[in-house]
Amino acid sequence: MAAASWAVSSLFSAPPAQRLGAFAFSRWRMLFASAILWALALAGGGWRDLDAAAVGLLGLSGVVGIFIGDTALFACMNRLGPRRSGVLFATHAMFSALLAWLFLGELIQGWALVGSALLVGGVMMAVLWGKREDESHGWEQTRGRLLIGVGLGLVAALCQSVATLMLKPLMATGIDAVSASAVRMSLALAAHGLLLASGWPGARAKQPLRVRDALLTFLSAAVAMALGMTLILYAMRHGQAGLVAIFSSVTPVLLLPLLWAVYRRRPAARAWLGAALAVAGTALILARS
Repeated sequence: MAAASWAVSSLFSAPPAQRLGAFAFSRWRMLFASAILWALALAGGGWRDLDAAAVGLLGLSGVVGIFIGDTALFACMNRLGPRRSGVLFATHAMFSALLAWLFLGELIQGWALVGSALLVGGVMMAVLWGKREDESHGWEQTRGRLLIGVGLGLVAALCQSVATLMLKPLMATGIDAVSASAVRMSLALAAHGLLLASGWPGARAKQPLRVRDALLTFLSAAVAMALGMTLILYAMRHGQAGLVAIFSSVTPVLLLPLLWAVYRRRPAARAWLGAALAVAGTALILARS
């Protein structure tokens, strides 16, 4: 469900992210998401379970995963487009599996390991082969240096992995996931505010925020950050951190039929082979769990 949320939100994110710039878009998105999450947290009362230690850990996770990771992801998207940035971000599944083994002692083995390899490999094949030979959409163009775009995508993936894994022990205590998301989002937004206040030109918006930009950004915040990230925290409470990351990496595969339905951009035939491998890998993991 989190992967589906991120896939849907990417349809809203690309236009305002390119128009406003990565930093301004991320800042507005976090503002909207913080408002939504705090309204839910205050209504539900889960914020009462938060203590200083939990807030500190959530804040650090928010700065790493949302402030740095999300901003790097949208900077990558602005350079390489959503398809190629998607395959780079999908590497967070491999980072997470490795880090979960090193620091949490979680080991994926046997048929679950085979299924995980099929799933991650299928995702990358689906994205890499998702472009048709006659594809000329503006999102397929490279803006700036390719190497910088690739580096930004890998930084985003690594930050996502680190930020999520550091919360596994905390989520196992039963802390309210909505309140946890609200704290993460607010402290990441505060970091963005400090960067803007520093006067760094790169933090400013490239263009003024229009009504359409605000609407698309709000939808992206509600679906990806308020819903998607909260679902990831719920998943971390109940499952292995590495497997949670692997399942959440199917976003690019779920994006294929969405792009076809919304933009009438039929993916290349070979992309469906990668998607089929991802589905088979998912089924194998679930069947052997």
